[in-house]
Amino acid sequence: MNLKKQLLFTLIIATIGGLIVHKAAAYFIIPSGFENQFVYSTPLLYVLFALFSLIIVSLLTKVKETVPNSVGYAFLAFTTLKMVIAYAIMRPTIHAHLPKTPAEKMNFFVVFIYFLAIETYLTIRILNNKQ
Repeated sequence: MNLKKQLLFTLIIATIGGLIVHKAAAYFIIPSGFENQFVYSTPLLYVLFALFSLIIVSLLTKVKETVPNSVGYAFLAFTTLKMVIAYAIMRPTIHAHLPKTPAEKMNFFVVFIYFLAIETYLTIRILNNKQ
C-alpha cells in the first residue's frame, strides 16, 4: 500500500474513532439540551475537519514530491490557513452569549485540536517516509 493510501486510511479510522469517543464523552459531559442547539453539530464538525485534513495531507504529499525540504513550512502555512477558516466558521458562536455557548466553544476546540494532532502525526509520517 502506498503512502497516500496509508495516510487516507489512518485519517478515516481516526475520524470515525474520534467521533465515537467524542459522542460518548459528550453524552456524559454536555447537558442534554445543549448539543441539539449547537450551530454546528459534532458529526458536521468531524466531516468538515476531516475534509480540511484530507486536503492538507494531500497537499503535503504533493509538496514532498516537488520540494521535499519545504514540507514543514507548508504544514505551518496550511495549518494557519485552516485556523483562519475555523475562526471564520466559529465567529457567530464566539460572539453569542447564550447558556450553551461555552459548551459549544469547547466542543469546537476539542475537534480542532484533535484534528491538529492527527495532521501533525500524518505530517511526521510524510517526513519520515524514505522514498
